[in-house]
Amino acid sequence: MTSSDGEYVYDEETGEWLSPEDAAENAKGPEVLDAVGNPLADGDAVTLIKDLKVKGAGQTLKRGTLIKSIRLTGDAQEIDCRHEGIKGLVLRAEFVKKRS
Repeated sequence: MTSSDGEYVYDEETGEWLSPEDAAENAKGPEVLDAVGNPLADGDAVTLIKDLKVKGAGQTLKRGTLIKSIRLTGDAQEIDCRHEGIKGLVLRAEFVKKRS
């Protein structure tokens, strides 16, 4: 929704009128950083920095495991991943390192 003069955008989440620049900044979502501070984006490949037990799968993902094509979830600490044999895998960003 825009104001009658077209200069502000109504943010339904906060209930405030924002300038177009502020609205665009809010639409980007939180910045997701890996364990060493590199920014992550959709489609990035990451490597695990720690052995992780996967709840419900009865598996352990070993340190150094490559995870391809991650998706950001909108949460600054969680990324959605795919790995063979595990559906719906969500990892904490603090346990991965961006692959160069």
